[in-house]
Amino acid sequence: MYGEFNPRIITIANQKGGVGKTTTAINLATALAAIGESVLVVDLDPQGNASTGLGITREERSLSTYDLLTGESELADICIPTTVPRLSVAPSTMDLLGLELEISSEKDRIFRLKKALERYVEQGTQQNEDEVGEAYKFTYILIDCPPSLNLLTLNSMAAAQAVIVPLQCEFFALEGLSQLLQTVEQMRSAVNPGLEIHGIVLTMYDRRNNLANQVVSDVRDVMGDKVYSTIIPRNVRISEAPSYGKPALLYDMHCSGSQAYLKLASEVIQREKKLKAA
Repeated sequence: MYGEFNPRIITIANQKGGVGKTTTAINLATALAAIGESVLVVDLDPQGNASTGLGITREERSLSTYDLLTGESELADICIPTTVPRLSVAPSTMDLLGLELEISSEKDRIFRLKKALERYVEQGTQQNEDEVGEAYKFTYILIDCPPSLNLLTLNSMAAAQAVIVPLQCEFFALEGLSQLLQTVEQMRSAVNPGLEIHGIVLTMYDRRNNLANQVVSDVRDVMGDKVYSTIIPRNVRISEAPSYGKPALLYDMHCSGSQAYLKLASEVIQREKKLKAA
């Protein structure tokens, strides 16, 4: 798609809040980096929780994805390395809240991120291989979206090649999933024909809860092999980690949640290999 420098661009989206979307973005990115990939998290949520969870303070965010989407800065200029080797973040700020009003009359409003990523990849392709900077070595770009189907989420879907959908094991899970799948299909038809569902990751699973087990069964019946085999358990160490500005894998690598995200990262890569071979 983009030439020699060809990072895989995946958005992590669900219009429902509290499903583990940002937690998945942070910990999947960390797990991918831990097994050798070079990863950039693009934080498109005005709350900036992915940035905070990766240890980037508010004071460090002199440039953000707001500057990227308004055209004031390029992606390579706003990337900040984290304490995790091979993992960087393009942070967000509350300025993103006003972006929709600012660009609502612009014809390219839904393609701002797509164009920024295309410029970024073109710049990376033009780099001399011996002199290429750290900002142009990413193999994966993960986009963390706000918990709504607004302009920011649509920008992410217009720019991405695939969508990972975190789905909480709760009663209304399938209802929310159907709405998101409909949006993905509309985006595929009208804006981004190459967009696909990479997979659905079941989160906050409590095996003692009969309802959670029923949700897992129902989602697998409906979505089949689109559902990842790995299930993310409800785990207190995952919940605690962001308050320390750390992904769970740095906070407690041996907890069940961290181990689940390592398995998910391996599963994501295996699916990638199958897609390339197809």
